[in-house]
Amino acid sequence: MADQSFDNSPALKTAVDLEIVGENILDIADFAVEKYEFRHDTRLSPEAKQEAAEQVRAALWEVVEAFKIRRRQVLQRMFDTADKVVQESVEGS
Repeated sequence: MADQSFDNSPALKTAVDLEIVGENILDIADFAVEKYEFRHDTRLSPEAKQEAAEQVRAALWEVVEAFKIRRRQVLQRMFDTADKVVQESVEGS
C-alpha cells in the first residue's frame, strides 16, 4: 500500500505565468538593444537589431527553463521533507 498512486494530489499553483514572462522577455530584449545603441551612440540596422533581440530572447528562455527545473527540485524537496516530518511525527521519533 506504500506504493499507492494518489490521484488527489494537491493542485499547486504555477509559480510563473509564462504568458507574462514571454511579454517581459520581448520587452527586455528590445530594451537591451536600445540600451546598447544608447551606450555606444550608434544605430543598428534593422537586421542587426532583430538578430540581437532574437538571441536575447533565446538566452532568456533558457533562464526560464532553468528556473522551472529548479522549481520542480524545490517542490520535490518540500514534499520529501513533509513526508519525513509526518513519518517522524506519527512514529514519535
